[in-house]
Amino acid sequence: SFETDCWDVHDSLSKGADFVLLDVRSPALYAKGHVPGAISFPHGKIIASKIAQWAPETVFVTYCAGPHCNGAARGALRLAELGRPVKIMAGGITGWLDEGFALDSAE
Repeated sequence: SFETDCWDVHDSLSKGADFVLLDVRSPALYAKGHVPGAISFPHGKIIASKIAQWAPETVFVTYCAGPHCNGAARGALRLAELGRPVKIMAGGITGWLDEGFALDSAE
């Protein structure tokens, strides 16, 4: 209940996701490539005032670079400490690409 995988996130996004997907890496990495539909929200910026725009019951899914990165866990911990429902997308960008899914970029 605290984790999801890239396949399930991709499937949910294609059907109209019922969660907010947060890319918790740096804005520069987000610009180079991110999961389509994700919002750039570095884990260090996750504070109550910045997530207040979403209803308290909103589920968040965090991801970072991949299994070698702890950003998704750090972002999830911040959200959980704020009382928000949250899951980590296991595998991050690495897992997303391993599944053969495309990234969007701002470049």
